[in-house]
Amino acid sequence: MKNDKAIVVFSGGQDSTTCLFWALKNFKEVEAVTFNYNQRHSLEIECAKNIANELGVRHHILDMSLLNQLAPNALTRDDIEVKEGEEGELPSTFVPGRNLLFISFAGVLASQVGAKHIVTGVCETDFSGYPDCRDVFIKSLNVTLNLSMDQEFVIHTPLMWIDKADTWKMADELNALDFVREKTLTCYNGIIADGCGECPACKLRKRGLDQYLSTRKEA
Repeated sequence: MKNDKAIVVFSGGQDSTTCLFWALKNFKEVEAVTFNYNQRHSLEIECAKNIANELGVRHHILDMSLLNQLAPNALTRDDIEVKEGEEGELPSTFVPGRNLLFISFAGVLASQVGAKHIVTGVCETDFSGYPDCRDVFIKSLNVTLNLSMDQEFVIHTPLMWIDKADTWKMADELNALDFVREKTLTCYNGIIADGCGECPACKLRKRGLDQYLSTRKEA
């Protein structure tokens, strides 16, 4: 892979930024793609731009505003409350079709810029119940992408089988823990770094960080 090119699906959050550092270590050339779907916080786009610029990564921003029209949810509407799923329901932050569309368009972009590899931060361990973060979906989409464009893309999911504590560990091993902690936006309320501390994303992020730091201290 050291001689290959990769596209990273990039939101400017903890997971995708960790994946960006992972890609920079493992591929000769890396580009990032961010999707603007009129998400709740435009700061997410600015955060992604700033990180890509600081790391010297070519950054594409694609207009996906149609997704906002089709999929009203807590990430696209201010009047929908952010809450976790209850009694088997999906969380209010689930955006139907988001990863299907994002990775598909990343594949189209990859074909245009000569990249064989697509990197995404989806995870089945801490996936909040999102069906489009499952390994079986990614494998299925990989086959579909290759058949649809007659190419041999490889979709990489470095975080698929690890929890948030191990995601922090990976960032640390990539010498990026402080960078990820201070410059990424995970918070559903649009607060960079440690966030609001109250939304589900912030609680998951903090719990993982606390677990990792306590483990590192013991070692």
